[in-house]
Amino acid sequence: MRGTETGVNTAVAGIARPLQGPPRAVLFDLDGTLVDTAPDLAAAVNRLRVEDGRAALDEAELRPLVSKGGRALLARAYPESDPAALEARLPRFLAAYAEALVVHSRPFPGIEALLDQLESHGCRWGIVTNKPEALARGVLAGLGWTARCAVLVGGDTLPLRKPDPAPLAHAVARLGVPPGTCAYVGDDARDIAAGNAAGMPTAVALWGYREAGDCPSRWPASAHCADAGALAAWLGMARA
Repeated sequence: MRGTETGVNTAVAGIARPLQGPPRAVLFDLDGTLVDTAPDLAAAVNRLRVEDGRAALDEAELRPLVSKGGRALLARAYPESDPAALEARLPRFLAAYAEALVVHSRPFPGIEALLDQLESHGCRWGIVTNKPEALARGVLAGLGWTARCAVLVGGDTLPLRKPDPAPLAHAVARLGVPPGTCAYVGDDARDIAAGNAAGMPTAVALWGYREAGDCPSRWPASAHCADAGALAAWLGMARA
């Protein structure tokens, strides 16, 4: 789940950098890349709607917006609301979500195997997300990944968030590896913009959340991966 930065969508700044052999570390976005969190986020939105006397929305209507952040989800749920009204609802939404973080959220197909492959190759992995850090840590705990994740940077860990490269620079500094030896994988244009600006090879997780107007083929990533197996092959962790 990301913040409300705009202006990075069908066109993404930056230059794709090739992956020079297996990376020393891999950083991932969380929602829409590692974990399908849409069911629990949609449930939190619908909890608010029901409390307000409105009908629940179908998850399919909310799913494409998950990578755009909580405010985007609320804007779809309350289309008549102005930005101030949406901002006022945000704490209620985050509280509802925090109470049921990992009820239906699950890793995307092949992700568990990919993480196992990384670890078996001695490649550390971490997460850089715009989701608030406490919520991201809650998701990790719910999936049993806390001890496995080498670094986690949330949307409120630093003053800046993606598409700014600062969170990624902070993560590789904590890992102690040069940016060029660390790949970044995400499902949103902001992810690719941030990774490119941080000097990392980048990959688009094509299985993630996208609206109809998003065009990932135009994002200048190092790779566009249809599934976790293709991503493992690009990372040099499995045969193509």
